[in-house]
This record gives sequence, structure tokens and C-alpha cells, in this order.
Amino acid sequence: CTHYLFIVVVAVNSTLLTINSGDYIFYTDWAWTSFVVFSIANTLMTVVGAVYYITFTGVPGTGAYYGLIMQVYTWVAKVAWYALGYPADFIVHPMWIPSCMLLDLAYWATKKNKHSLIFFGGVLVGMSMPLFNMVQLMLIADPLETAFKYPRPTLPPYMTPIEPQVGKFYTSPVALGAGAGSVLSVTFAALGCKLNTW
Repeated sequence: CTHYLFIVVVAVNSTLLTINSGDYIFYTDWAWTSFVVFSIANTLMTVVGAVYYITFTGVPGTGAYYGLIMQVYTWVAKVAWYALGYPADFIVHPMWIPSCMLLDLAYWATKKNKHSLIFFGGVLVGMSMPLFNMVQLMLIADPLETAFKYPRPTLPPYMTPIEPQVGKFYTSPVALGAGAGSVLSVTFAALGCKLNTW
């Protein structure tokens, strides 16, 4: 019971995280900056839950199943926000499943070696999620243009659409997100393994 409750809680939290960090991306001129936070946040939810699930069952493939759970929850959230008046292409849902499959692959290819799962799997997810997320962002309408077309009067001031500023402190959000994610996700993966020893 506790095991399944954990899966549901993580899946729900991943959905809330997607909505909150996603809104921040779309409603500010800090899109590239917040994309890195978005990537790391998604990596955290993916790695901790998937690694926990993989090591709990000991069966390669359960990580992808966990990713499917997260994907379904996120799709449901997207439909809900669409019903609230957001345009369909304005709401980005991360692609959890491919990164979870990489975790499964690392676990399977190293003959269920937990340490390899932590190091190799963690790095693979950290590097892949920003790439998948950016592909998602490239497939939708321009976020700021959409934000001006669909203003939300109830937004707090810090989320009010503003014109983008010229120049940021880095030029590749995918590279920064992947770099930070590949380092941090090893720790996240270790945490997922540690949850099974409680």
C-alpha cells in the first residue's frame, strides 16, 4: 500500500511541478533561465521515482512504467488547464518515458547493478531530459506571443507577461540544463535507491 501511495504522490507532484515551472517559463522573459530549473525539477521527479520503482521490483522495464504513470497524470493536467482557457499548444508536458527507458536500459545492461543504475542511469536522464523538453518547447507557438494573446488577469505581478530583454548570462539552456542535470541526477538516483532501505 505504501509503495503504490508513493508512486501516486510522486506522479501527482510531478504534474504540479510541470504546471508551476511551465507557467513561469511562459509568462516571463526568463524563459531560458527558468528552462534550466524546469529541467532539473523534472529530472528530480523522474529519477527519484523511477529508480525507487526499478530497485523495488528489481525488474527492468518498471522505470518506463513509472514514466507512463507520470505521462498520463501530466496529460490529464494539460486537459484540465485547457478547460480553464489556456490554448492547447501553450501547455507543455514533458516527455518522461524516454528518459525512464534509459534508466531501465542502464539497469538491464549492467545486469541489475545498483551502482551502475545510479551513475550511468542518472547521467543519462540528466542529459536527456533537457533535450526532450526543448524539443517540446520548439513544437509549440512562441510562448511570449501566446502569453500576450491569452492574458490571465489573476496572475501575480511576477508572472505578468513582459517584453524579453536582450542578452542572457548564457546562450544554451539545453547545455546548462543537461550539465546541471547530469551531475545532480546521480544524487537523485542514489536517493531513489536509499528509499528502498527505509
